[in-house]
Amino acid sequence: MNSHSERLIFARDLSERAGKLGMEFFRRLDSLTIEAKGHQDLVSEADREVELFVRRELAKAYPDDGIVGEEHAPKTGTTGYDWVIDPIDGTANFVRGIPAWCVAIACAKEGVTVTAAIHEPSTGETFYGEKGGGAWLNGKPIRTTKSKSLGDGSLGIGFSSRRETSAVPLLIADLLKKGGVFYRNASGALCLAYVAAGRLIGYIENNMNAWDCIAGLLLIEEAGGRIVTPDPKTVLKEGTVIVAGGADVYDDIYALCAKTFGLPEKPAS
Repeated sequence: MNSHSERLIFARDLSERAGKLGMEFFRRLDSLTIEAKGHQDLVSEADREVELFVRRELAKAYPDDGIVGEEHAPKTGTTGYDWVIDPIDGTANFVRGIPAWCVAIACAKEGVTVTAAIHEPSTGETFYGEKGGGAWLNGKPIRTTKSKSLGDGSLGIGFSSRRETSAVPLLIADLLKKGGVFYRNASGALCLAYVAAGRLIGYIENNMNAWDCIAGLLLIEEAGGRIVTPDPKTVLKEGTVIVAGGADVYDDIYALCAKTFGLPEKPAS
């Protein structure tokens, strides 16, 4: 077993344990302290406590690795490996009692994601994968959609308040004109996992933080899909634009948003 596989097993198990802790908070929402970090950007004590739990477990198992998380300061490592964690992706759902949220844990080597786990506690589903080793859901291999057109399935669409959002309605209108429909559940990490599992034909967003997306992007690639590849030099600090989908529909998804997202006219082969 190589070091990546060891980290994958650890990440899968840790995501499930962190999800169990998150569910304890979810069952007593009335007593949670909730704060606003910005417009439509919430944080609860559950986010912070779950992240602290994950960080403690990582420090015990991989003390020399770096850690990048949403709620606490990054830790610099010495191994070239960085753990990238979102303790509760979908906090807006979480704090309102909507069970569409997840724990996302990824490990990157020199900025390139090598292992990923996304656990959705409300369904008991764990999506996980390893670079070069495939993508899985609760022990079964998963594949992205075989759809060949925008009209053959739902496209996840997110948006970031850190970027201009006025073009999002225009993207949706263009998608509808092409016979497609859009999907949004306020958890980008879950949407990416659903793309990997073939439930959505793809997902687009003008910018996502690394903790929200690099786990799901690896799963999509390992499940046979295509993505705009993040820049390893900047993704952990700056995030990345997201265009991802099944291999046969990816070109149409890319064309839908390339100009708006400031991407080259044609996707990389």
